[in-house]
Amino acid sequence: QVQLVESGGGLVQAGGSLRLSCAVSGSILSINVMAWHRQAPGKQREFVALSTSRGATDYADFVKGRFTISRDNAKNTVYLQMSSLKTEDTAVYYCYALNSGIGSWGQGTQVTVSS
Repeated sequence: QVQLVESGGGLVQAGGSLRLSCAVSGSILSINVMAWHRQAPGKQREFVALSTSRGATDYADFVKGRFTISRDNAKNTVYLQMSSLKTEDTAVYYCYALNSGIGSWGQGTQVTVSS
């Protein structure tokens, strides 16, 4: 099981940008899937974006064109670049790793978008 530590959350105005980071213990080269999920108050956790070890990416419809997931293999870090933020993007954002059938979650980082 890998250890994940998110950072980069904060308060931003609508229309602004933030970049979240997820530092991974060990090498991310072999991790099958790295993903971001989010959970807003009173709502279930939902998928946001993923990146596979083969270079594929996928996004939830509500972030397509606004968010970009990327990996820096040298730094063992996964990023989520968020632009054109909306108030409805307010949530705790969680990093997730799926490696050899074992899933791991980070502790989450709060993103608050004000109007």
